Amino acid sequence: MLVGGFGTRLRPLTTHLPKQMLPVVDRPMIEHVVSHLAERGVDDAVLSLGYRPDAFLEAYPDGHCAGVALHYAVEPEPLDTAGAIRFAALDAGIDDTFVVVNGDVLTDFDLGKLLSRHAEAGAEGTLHLTPVDDPSRYGVVPTDGEGRVEAFIEKPPRESAPSHWINAGTYVLEPSVLARIPDGRKVSIERETFPAMVADGTLYAVESDDYWIDAGTPAAYLRAQLDLVDGHRAAGPRDAISPEASVSPAATVRHSVVMAGAVIDDGAVVVDSVLLPGAQVAAGGEVTGSILGPRSVVEEGAVVTELSVLGEGVIVEEGEVLVGEARPEEGSGA
Repeated sequence: MLVGGFGTRLRPLTTHLPKQMLPVVDRPMIEHVVSHLAERGVDDAVLSLGYRPDAFLEAYPDGHCAGVALHYAVEPEPLDTAGAIRFAALDAGIDDTFVVVNGDVLTDFDLGKLLSRHAEAGAEGTLHLTPVDDPSRYGVVPTDGEGRVEAFIEKPPRESAPSHWINAGTYVLEPSVLARIPDGRKVSIERETFPAMVADGTLYAVESDDYWIDAGTPAAYLRAQLDLVDGHRAAGPRDAISPEASVSPAATVRHSVVMAGAVIDDGAVVVDSVLLPGAQVAAGGEVTGSILGPRSVVEEGAVVTELSVLGEGVIVEEGEVLVGEARPEEGSGA
């Protein structure tokens, strides 16, 4: 499981915490990912760690998450996607077919379909593909009639993309893939390893329109939460407001996630938003379509709207208006 990135797209929420440890409704993102794997028979996982590995070690000191045994592989330096896979696999002594998942992808895709197709095709690698309207942020993967990958085009311009099926971040790989990855430098699996496998005709794919989201941006992180409470996932709807939150009967809260320890006072309005643990919205405060980080505060009469994101402990002062802002700003030193 690739969980070593810096999470720069989710700052300031990830200034002090890896994105996979950010809560999604009722538990850290990584627990949603691991639980999904456990339901499909996975009982052992290797975490490829880089940024803030201590956060994972502290959260799961017994080496288990959602009933799955964890092996921690901490990169000495950032090695990019293929380099991270190689390092983690060798560190854990993997010498058989293995699965790779991106730790910020939440999906209902049945891993069994990927494993079955991989075995049937005698593939060296098999990818999960998902459809998107705009493939320009992803790796586009056209295939032939047998599911063999014909090309792997990383982040093409939207208007010239040859397909709307993209790399969904779940792979089944043979150990021979590790020998394709050079040691001692950064290696991208999307830009180097997969194209080499395409050239050799050993890379296959499975298309699926099951629920899928890359929760690595503020907009997607917000949507992933609301999708859960709206019941768009296979497991059905989750409770949106924690029993350990304090919400005044005189407050207006609609279509929002309010986590443990959050406080919403009289006359406050919270709509289409996420309040992380301990966040507070004072009397008359308004939060719309935004994310409040842990222990952040929106003071009386302040307005936070249009996908504003508050980092840990940030205070929006009385009467202030934030429109699409991140606090603290990148590089502010706050």
